[in-house]
Amino acid sequence: MDLSLSGEQRQLVDSFAAIYARESTCERVRAAEPLGFDSRLWKALLETGAVQMAVGEAADGWGASELELALIAEQYGRAVASAPVIEAHVAARLLATCGDAGASLLAEAMTGDKLVSFGPRVARNRILRLVPAGAVADAVVALVDERLVAVPIGANRRLVQNLGSLPLADITADDDVVILSEGDAARRMFSDALDLWLALTASALAGAAKKAVELGVEYAKQRRAFGNPIGSFQAVSHPLADRATAADGALLLALEAACAFTDEPERTTELAAMAFAFAYETARGATQRSLHIHGGYGFSMEGDIQLYYRRVRGWAMVFGESAIALDRVANARYGAAVS
Repeated sequence: MDLSLSGEQRQLVDSFAAIYARESTCERVRAAEPLGFDSRLWKALLETGAVQMAVGEAADGWGASELELALIAEQYGRAVASAPVIEAHVAARLLATCGDAGASLLAEAMTGDKLVSFGPRVARNRILRLVPAGAVADAVVALVDERLVAVPIGANRRLVQNLGSLPLADITADDDVVILSEGDAARRMFSDALDLWLALTASALAGAAKKAVELGVEYAKQRRAFGNPIGSFQAVSHPLADRATAADGALLLALEAACAFTDEPERTTELAAMAFAFAYETARGATQRSLHIHGGYGFSMEGDIQLYYRRVRGWAMVFGESAIALDRVANARYGAAVS
């Protein structure tokens, strides 16, 4: 597997890194809380074609590959951005596979007239829990009663307060849902979309982990104790080095999962879930270590590291604990357990 970037891919990464550097500073992230949505950032992303790029050229999109979307997700994670880019990518890509049933909503999503999210959790009793961007989205694509549906969002949402300051909501699927697919086809399409969501979220978590380590390293260079930078002490430097290595590994696995959509489609589910589980644990460890190195300053709301500490846990728990993802890995490799 060759993960060296082409000129176009490097330009894509630099472009989104510049957008986030300009439109998603830590000050802007804090200003967007507690809702966790920055409308100015979202507008800037729409102007770059952030939704169109996730859709194939046959549906009037730009036809970005899964690897390219993962590279964008990494930059999203590094900025802990207050915009539902990953869910918008997955929802648009899924709608594009639904033919005429999803064409109208896809067109509105691509023009920015509607914000369409993706629900990674299967509905129970027609309630979708912890829908990403559910607090601000106009619709969510999800699996409800063995049917893939687009659920309009309005009075049927209940905002969910959370320490991650994410725009989460529980959504009730009323009778006015748009049916996109049913039965085995619906389950397969949802599973494929979930694979993409897991892979992209893994890339974002890895990006956040890498940035958290960088914040810890920078602080360890500046903070002094006994006349020396605290980074010169092994009790500080060695754990940071371990976290940096793990973050690199998490990103590598996330990019491998993204490449699998083209190179190893039979392993996509396994690798995507594996990447998510490892990136989740890595991001938790990296942000905890960096926050600890910052001392009391790290716990203050004015500190940047606490944004990463809170946000990565929120992103992951939208789907669930890493053990849930590992169950998906086991099911993909060995088959679902028979009770």
